[in-house]
Amino acid sequence: MEDYKNLTSNAIGFCLLPSELIQNILLHLTLPEIMAMKLVNRSMACVISDQSFVRECNLRSKSTTWLFVYKKRWLRDAILQGFSDQSTRWFKIAIADLLKSLISPGEDFFFLTASGNIFFFVCNTRQDVIAVNLVSKTVKRIPASPLGPRGTSSWRRSGMKLLATGSDHFRFLFAELVDNRPVLYEYSSEIDTWTSTEARENVGIMPRASCDREVDYIYLNVSNGPHESIVMAVESRSKDVPVILRLRFNGGEHGTRQQTVMADRLHVYGDGHMVIVRSNSVGNVKARVRMVNGIEIWGLGPNASHWEYISKLPSDILKEISKPYGVMMGCLEKSGGIIKIVLVSNYGCLWEIIWLSYDIGRDYWTWFPLPDCKMEGLNMAGIGFSRGLTLS
Repeated sequence: MEDYKNLTSNAIGFCLLPSELIQNILLHLTLPEIMAMKLVNRSMACVISDQSFVRECNLRSKSTTWLFVYKKRWLRDAILQGFSDQSTRWFKIAIADLLKSLISPGEDFFFLTASGNIFFFVCNTRQDVIAVNLVSKTVKRIPASPLGPRGTSSWRRSGMKLLATGSDHFRFLFAELVDNRPVLYEYSSEIDTWTSTEARENVGIMPRASCDREVDYIYLNVSNGPHESIVMAVESRSKDVPVILRLRFNGGEHGTRQQTVMADRLHVYGDGHMVIVRSNSVGNVKARVRMVNGIEIWGLGPNASHWEYISKLPSDILKEISKPYGVMMGCLEKSGGIIKIVLVSNYGCLWEIIWLSYDIGRDYWTWFPLPDCKMEGLNMAGIGFSRGLTLS
């Protein structure tokens, strides 16, 4: 009780400070911490709701990248946690109570993707998608696409893109092969409607500069094979028919050595780039334990006709992150000239999460060591990046 009195006294004392000083202190906190402070009392809520503070907070938050992990026990105890490139700990995000309004107890659902304040979850039981706005606390069931209901296994991360377009609006795009024809499907929350467009072949030459400017195109992987990827290029600011790019890949390290054993590498795709995680077996071959021995980034080559080698993870970082693993998966996103990579592995029922980033302009790699997010005894139910979380 005495500790509670001290905490209450400290909170009251903090609220008595000048509002300008309080706002300056709050701007050094992460968004989840600021949102938690808003619940302290009415005075604090008024300070945080001030429009000048909201604008400044949103301006700073837009450059922050978040990694979100959704974990759960079988059909219960689901937890969404977030870690930013400017924080030192994981934050628990209150999501379960919001989902309860549309999901019955016992239903199986997973975290699909996120953009800004918008988070997508897919329910395997109903095979539908649910959009959640963490700030406005709104929850919306997305109408089924023209392809009908889809469970978790039907969604390919590299083939879809969620784009927050306003405080509570978004676009959701995904590409699929339908009767061997590449088709773009797009949902707009503003008109609550799906549209579909068949892509055309790239009969002309896409300028190299356009391929490099992420503001011009959204890249969606339609299919990925050992020697060729089919990628759909969608102009982000126009309604032009999307274009199909057929990117050849010789499988060689640095584009020179032929690599014939596909089990020795993991390919992760996204936003017009590809990450190759190379590994080798360790110990007993039957145990299927592997160790990462190289990570490379590839991008669109000249005229968008093939994959072109860009960079390799420095040996000093590789030494720090390389640990035995049994299975591994990953996701990749590019924004603001930065390629973000997360690799999730499991070995002996223990989870390991690796967050890397590569600055294209500076040719510079960064490793973000992550504190333990307490995955023991839990299942991974989704992982992904988001950028641009705001207070409004």
